Amino acid sequence: MQIAFPYTFDANRSTALAIGPAHVRQMLEQLLFTMPGERVNRPDFGCGIQRMVFAPQSTEVMATLQALVESEIHRWMGDVISLRKLEVFSEDATLRVLLEYQLPRDNTVRAERFERTV
Repeated sequence: MQIAFPYTFDANRSTALAIGPAHVRQMLEQLLFTMPGERVNRPDFGCGIQRMVFAPQSTEVMATLQALVESEIHRWMGDVISLRKLEVFSEDATLRVLLEYQLPRDNTVRAERFERTV
């Protein structure tokens, strides 16, 4: 069952479901913006990159953040997607993550943009 994120109800007043690529995008969003320790039964789940919005802007910090995101995607979603390109950057109070990945089931390549403003 692929429950939609954020949790909502469908027209039949049942739990809404996400299908295919929409579900993958929603899983990526949860992984990127969940703080480690936030989930009770999976305390090591998540990247917690929103804490980096106000971090000092340097190439070293961005490289470290990019390596963190890449390793977490491989760890938690390595069987779902094949990461092709990843860019993480911060401007003012906005954090942007650009991902390009391949879905192994049908070999389609997708590009997604995630953004959080604090």
